[in-house]
Amino acid sequence: MGRADAEYVIESAVQRVCDMPARYRPREEVDRVGFSNASDDLLLALLLRHGIPGLNVVQLARRLLHEDYGSLNDLAAEPVEELARRRGMGRVKAQIIKAALELGLRLAREIKPAGTRVRAPQDAADLLRDRVRGLEEEVFWVLLLNARNRLKVEPQEITRGILDASLIHPREVFRRAIRHASAAVIVAHNHPSGDPTPSAEDLSVTRQMIEAGKVVGIPVLDHVILGAARAGQENDFLSLRESGMVIFNS
Repeated sequence: MGRADAEYVIESAVQRVCDMPARYRPREEVDRVGFSNASDDLLLALLLRHGIPGLNVVQLARRLLHEDYGSLNDLAAEPVEELARRRGMGRVKAQIIKAALELGLRLAREIKPAGTRVRAPQDAADLLRDRVRGLEEEVFWVLLLNARNRLKVEPQEITRGILDASLIHPREVFRRAIRHASAAVIVAHNHPSGDPTPSAEDLSVTRQMIEAGKVVGIPVLDHVILGAARAGQENDFLSLRESGMVIFNS
């Protein structure tokens, strides 16, 4: 795109979409550049379909993504009721956006099928990262592994809510491990705050799982806590095994 074209696009942002040349309208522009090359603003504008008085659909999409929320992650985390209250939205548009973002998350999960090898905490974090995105509550999972550290089934959700040793009974974890003839397990949960630093309860739950694993003969290899990427923070997750805060026996 030349300088003149770029300036025209900027100037066109204040016009109604129907007044723009065809190549600068959202649908026509996506046809021209392709979905994989379209900007987040442009794809969001396709979902919104219509603007509001004073803002065409492109401007509305840009404001929603960059001013109201700041990122797709923040937009995905917003409850549909809150999103619907935004100017120019309403419940139907909010549902369409949430549905599209949820489909994106599910697609990301599908490309990480059973059979994936989990050889390090990074592998466990990679398996769960898309499931964590947008969660506003703690979710506890177990990864069921075979003798070669390959995932036997999709990550199993055990419970939702604040992590509490009294609520997460080892029976729920190891019942699934036994059902799938697992050789070992990795447990994991998220911190919605984004800080993966373990709490005293996290450590207590981990020790409880390790002891239960000894009884049934299925070792717990690690407990991975997922947070969010932050400046100055090496990883968006923490491995209790690597941290040395809890002793694992295998």
